[in-house]
Amino acid sequence: MVLFVGNLISIKNVFLTFALFTNRYFGGLRLLQATCKKFYQYCSEQGIALAKRNFTLKYDTNIPRQVGLAGSSAIVTATLRCLMEFFNLNELDLEKPIQPRFILNVEKDELFINAGLQDRVIQVYEGLVYMDFHKDFIEKQGYGNYIHLSVDHMPKLWLAYVTDPSDSGKIHSNVRQRWNQGDKEVVAAMKEFGDYTDQARDALEKMDITRLADIMNKNFDLRRKIYGDAALGESNLRMIEIARQSGSAVKFPGSGGAVIGLCLDEQHKDDLKKAFQAEGFVFCDIIPYPES
Repeated sequence: MVLFVGNLISIKNVFLTFALFTNRYFGGLRLLQATCKKFYQYCSEQGIALAKRNFTLKYDTNIPRQVGLAGSSAIVTATLRCLMEFFNLNELDLEKPIQPRFILNVEKDELFINAGLQDRVIQVYEGLVYMDFHKDFIEKQGYGNYIHLSVDHMPKLWLAYVTDPSDSGKIHSNVRQRWNQGDKEVVAAMKEFGDYTDQARDALEKMDITRLADIMNKNFDLRRKIYGDAALGESNLRMIEIARQSGSAVKFPGSGGAVIGLCLDEQHKDDLKKAFQAEGFVFCDIIPYPES
């Protein structure tokens, strides 16, 4: 992700333009302008004076589109960083723990994108992060408990995704509605997902890769039970099937369109890659990115 800040258009003008034409933006442009609007609003509310300087925003991304890999929020996160640097703001002006919420609000409030905090947290914090979104943390401090783990504990993971994706947001089905209604099955499942997170952290810290692989498989099995095959889609299920036939642990890394896996036997990685590519899926290794 690369953004360039130069000089051309004032942030106030961006705010006014976005307010007038909020429903006419498509693709990455709307993400840039929505971020500028929220940034201007935030600074105004916090009494932060912005210098009267002009700038240009451009973006480039290599994140595959619409496969649940948080490409939209990555653009918003990068834009926020550029704006903060350009106007000489730091974490005293916009604290790091609340930046993910700011990014989420850009997408939800301005662009009506259905999303959660997890992707925004990792984009802000980078590296390997344990996230605890317990209600007590949210109510007390307004954000979750975010703890960096060593990327040295990460095993070699792989990623596969579809080349002809549909909108990843469709994967959410009616689970959110059921959650809001207090559906016992969904509430119990979300608690179980949280338990898997704690177990995965423990497995990572102990370098217990076999246990981690088991947790990944359980994670997907529970997701399939709650969402149902119709919501998950044929392509997603096929990727899971290919991985499991090759003996690899596998789960969703996002809302759909991609799967992430762990080979317990690295010697089978080439065969797994060929199996995915034979059916038109993209396959690549994941290279950990440490916190900056």
